[in-house]
Amino acid sequence: MPGRHFLQIPGPTNVPDRVLRAMDLPTMDHRGPKFGVLGQRVLEGMRSIFKTKGRVVIYPASGTGAWEAALVNTLSPGDRVLMFETGHFATLWKGLAERIGVVPEFIAGDWRSGADPAAIGARLAEDKAHQIKAVCVVHNETSTGATSRIDEVRKAIDEAGHPALLMVDTISSLGSIDYRHDEWGVDVTVAGSQKGLMLPPGLSFNAISEKALAASKTAKLPRSYWSWDEMQGPNDTGFFPYTPATNLLYGLAEAVDMLHEEGLDNVFKRHDRHAEATRRAVRAWGLEVLCKNPRHYSSSLTAVLVPEGQSADHFRKVTLENFDMSLGNGLSKIADKVFRIGHLGDFNDLMLMGTLSGVEMGLELSGIPYRRGGVQAALGYLSGQDQSLAEGAAD
Repeated sequence: MPGRHFLQIPGPTNVPDRVLRAMDLPTMDHRGPKFGVLGQRVLEGMRSIFKTKGRVVIYPASGTGAWEAALVNTLSPGDRVLMFETGHFATLWKGLAERIGVVPEFIAGDWRSGADPAAIGARLAEDKAHQIKAVCVVHNETSTGATSRIDEVRKAIDEAGHPALLMVDTISSLGSIDYRHDEWGVDVTVAGSQKGLMLPPGLSFNAISEKALAASKTAKLPRSYWSWDEMQGPNDTGFFPYTPATNLLYGLAEAVDMLHEEGLDNVFKRHDRHAEATRRAVRAWGLEVLCKNPRHYSSSLTAVLVPEGQSADHFRKVTLENFDMSLGNGLSKIADKVFRIGHLGDFNDLMLMGTLSGVEMGLELSGIPYRRGGVQAALGYLSGQDQSLAEGAAD
């Protein structure tokens, strides 16, 4: 099919040309002096993206590896962890916790909002013996398009007077949605390279507080590859205890530069703007945004419910075959009920309008009942004809 493919899933995202060209450099000696300079550059660069002065660890892995690293470095067999059911990925993190030997307690959610700080705080207040050792929350649930308020979760933990560690998954929010590891008192932040950081899959990250480092000294879960201790000495001089993903690190250095050149606050505003334009299009089509709580609207993606009796997967198939555009599918509980529009990473107004045009044409061809005018509604917002805040927009 002529023209470019529109990759509009919520990750992996489009990799900008600057990052691709950086990765195209010859592979260097990962024990040589030049590599130490690169290693220190990317480690320091990632501190600025996490907004932390603490330690950051980089693994050659997907985000799942960073999930595991967060748990095995801080917990012991049989430890209890409190998790919140925001969607498919929160559920997967719970499953991983069970498999490695900790005991997750899952607060039920409806998959249409972020974590409830009040429910977390109430459960911690009941835990007088402090058996719960960690609270694990997904910042931006990629399956549903709902973002949890981590600052409010931190406040709930503090008001309960509970010493549990706070661990946060930012895999689909870091570099796209405002995030503050130190300011929000997060102990371990988990991230991956393939979304807001604008890289291919293959790198994962832990940002680590002093409290989490102290917990790692007594944690008893087995760890070797994921061990923070193994990383610490080599990382101090920019090196790694095993062969790193060298060319991905070239790309990471370039991606961090790009984020700072635009300015992180401007990056977040851009994502907010594209998300609002997308939601306006969805409403104009007469469809429903899956996330019900406007304070939890995601700026990385929008999950859209199709009408009862309609197939989201059929719509996605028609859209791909006719317009060469990939949209995210519904996962587990919401399989075939939603499609997900990714609007994160290296993305601009024209790319969004192409995406929304493809969605509107796909709705027409697939026979899903809708009203025309979604593209025009988004265009009016982006062009400044209607820049007032949408009713109930996130604060």
